[in-house]
Amino acid sequence: MIRQIVLTAALTGVFCSGFAVFIDWATDMLMQNQIILISFASGFFGSLFAQTVLGRWREKDR
Repeated sequence: MIRQIVLTAALTGVFCSGFAVFIDWATDMLMQNQIILISFASGFFGSLFAQTVLGRWREKDR
């Protein structure tokens, strides 16, 4: 179960990193490495938080 959660979070982080590269290309505000790292961390931890909260809500319904 934890493996699936981490895999989903990592995929979300990769998606956010790719999206950030596009945004960086369009805006050219920060260095590309900074945007990739910040976006990956944001997507990864956001996904973990959402899955944790939603998982706890589902268990309360049972």
